[in-house]
Amino acid sequence: MPTLAEVTAALEQIAPLRLAADWDSVGLLVGSRRPQITRVMTCLSLTPEVAAEAVREQAELVVTHHPLPFRPVPRITADTATGRVLLELIHAGIAIWSSHTAWDSAAGGINDQLAALLGLDHVTPIEPDTLHALTGFGRAGTAPAGWSVGQLSRHITDRLGAKGVQLVGDSGREAGRVGIVCGSGGDSLAAIRLAGCTTFLTGEVKLHQAIEARAEGLAVIAVGHHASERFSMEVLAERLADALPGLACWASRDETDPLAWLA
Repeated sequence: MPTLAEVTAALEQIAPLRLAADWDSVGLLVGSRRPQITRVMTCLSLTPEVAAEAVREQAELVVTHHPLPFRPVPRITADTATGRVLLELIHAGIAIWSSHTAWDSAAGGINDQLAALLGLDHVTPIEPDTLHALTGFGRAGTAPAGWSVGQLSRHITDRLGAKGVQLVGDSGREAGRVGIVCGSGGDSLAAIRLAGCTTFLTGEVKLHQAIEARAEGLAVIAVGHHASERFSMEVLAERLADALPGLACWASRDETDPLAWLA
């Protein structure tokens, strides 16, 4: 059985923490590196439902994409939702790890996976890492010839199992060069345009960002923050299991998108 240190070392091979944004909170957030690990659960966000599943299924480590805690907390008590989740896991002896933006930017990470789902060619990072040209922030690539923004939107909705998308711009226009930033990518509009992209796939954008994109002639496909990243938790569990044979790894079965589409 591997130790927690050996499991987290494997996670760092999959998603090197040096790739994380400087504002991020990544690595071992809760727990000791000494105990042996047999069961690991991945998730996008550590909600009360996900924490309860980890305890019920006797996980010893939760690999959550979105860090919890994300910012330093002055106290951990049952008076807050964050405190209750952390106390439940601590009492059960469950450690917490997050790769977050390192997994976004890693070779084969979330943005690479989205590019593959879209069928993009000539994929490169928008901002390459200084040590490894195949890693870095975001991705950009060329959509299949003749595909419109609308076709690309329907294709990614189908592949992700999303209920719909928000679209900025003309759906009939050719998709062309496509930029990708999973999650909340609205702050990346300038980098996307600088990379020569005419279409931008992300999880979510704010209203003023959508207005800016439309004014600049940039089409935006926003599939939802959850949909743009949750699928990759299955991939992460599979890769960790492959790296450490005998380790039981699975993606949370109880996790759901807190935002529901109402027809």
